Amino acid sequence: MREKGRDFNEVLLEALDDALISLGESVKHSIYFHLEEKFELQKNEIPNRLKDFKIGLEKIFGVGAHFIEILIMKNLYRKIGKPLEWEEGKEFAFLEYVDAARKSFGLSKTKTDEN
Repeated sequence: MREKGRDFNEVLLEALDDALISLGESVKHSIYFHLEEKFELQKNEIPNRLKDFKIGLEKIFGVGAHFIEILIMKNLYRKIGKPLEWEEGKEFAFLEYVDAARKSFGLSKTKTDEN
């Protein structure tokens, strides 16, 4: 469930960490290391450079990146308190789902702040 006062980027990075830790602590650190060394992408830059992150994951894992993206999205939507739904037969689009989560998070925050 979403915590009051949290920034979307923090929640996204936490969801990312949770997904990568499921692969193992050393794997998580290796992925961040490769993203930084080979793609010049530091962890704190990921929320603002999602396309670069996606490309880096794909270059590291090939088609396996899709599985990691789904893990990230499941974690993210759980953290913002929204169900993760995608249409049957529609291709999963990581960047679109993050954008939808960001918008939903902003709307939820606005409603919470008004109360």
